[in-house]
Amino acid sequence: MTGTRNTDTRERLLEAAADLIAAHPGQDVPLRAICERVGVKMPTLYHFFGNKEGLLGAVVEHGFDLYMALKTQAEPDPDPLRNLRSGWDLHVSFGLENPAFYALMYGQVAPGSRSTAEDRPTRALLGLMEQAHAQGRLRVDPQQATDHVLAANIGVTLRQIITRTPDPALSAAMREATIEAITGLSAPAADVGPAEQASALLAALPLAPEGFSAPEADLLRHWLGRISAAKATD
Repeated sequence: MTGTRNTDTRERLLEAAADLIAAHPGQDVPLRAICERVGVKMPTLYHFFGNKEGLLGAVVEHGFDLYMALKTQAEPDPDPLRNLRSGWDLHVSFGLENPAFYALMYGQVAPGSRSTAEDRPTRALLGLMEQAHAQGRLRVDPQQATDHVLAANIGVTLRQIITRTPDPALSAAMREATIEAITGLSAPAADVGPAEQASALLAALPLAPEGFSAPEADLLRHWLGRISAAKATD
């Protein structure tokens, strides 16, 4: 019983620290404020984490633990590119549902530093890219493909966290553009649904599409927007 209570207290301290740090970016959050939120004394925090650096490291580690647990639960697909698509969506979903942890995991960084916890999802993605490369489906090497996907996936997630506005159409368009960039091929219709295809087309549509009057172009954008929004309400 004591072990369960200790685990609950530790996790509540981690969640309180993540929330307070994310709510005050760039500011020093007193350890006392974290303890007060949880209702414990300072010695309890020191018992679990040793010092502030230990707490921050544990917060980031815990965030990656939560994320990797979700990835482990997800049903893998034998096709590495379909697996990449589902992994992209899971990554964005995790960030939007856990903005405090995500901001610490990927948003608050120091030049030249890298959390060792971040290596776990990076290695998993590199494995997918190596599988796709072995199948002759990449036009860049696996490491470059991994870096490209991570930069785009993290960027689109942080953007939605910053604006506090989930944008599934933007995420889908970025995902398909990224996959096209590393493979050289547009996504087959079997791999993506109408909502994703409409999102990609909407993102690529020029301001004045050739052959369309202004009212026709506005109507086209309206219907593509309606179709791409359908996935968000499924």
